[in-house]
Amino acid sequence: MEEIELYDIVKILHIISVISWLAGLLYLPRIFVYHSQVSVGSETDKIFQIMEKKLLRFIMTPAMILVFIFGFYLASQIGFEFIWLHIKITLVLCLAGYHGFLSRCRKNFETGKNKHSQKFFRIINEVPTLLMIAIVVLVVLKPF
Repeated sequence: MEEIELYDIVKILHIISVISWLAGLLYLPRIFVYHSQVSVGSETDKIFQIMEKKLLRFIMTPAMILVFIFGFYLASQIGFEFIWLHIKITLVLCLAGYHGFLSRCRKNFETGKNKHSQKFFRIINEVPTLLMIAIVVLVVLKPF
């Protein structure tokens, strides 16, 4: 049996981190869909706030940090001269910006200042899916 190399271990950890982060990026707006339908200050509002805060703090943000750490290592091993890699990194930075936007939305729910409808959250829930598809295509096909 071939010896497992550090690169392969880091790649496995990167993929696990990506899956964890994307799960949160897809789930949090779905929680917002339902949260936007409840009264501010209600018991349900408080429950949603706890769910959202824990999802961000204990799953999404640590997973995002690990994605960047492991991804940087992997990119440094293959080199940064590939155009597809630059595009991929740009799309991952867009995901990080989306993560930040969701974090701000959570804060708005926490302070009772949410201005977005359930329809808005349903629509923006498609953003990570579209970015993920583009990223996977770039990584697998390496077209540039």
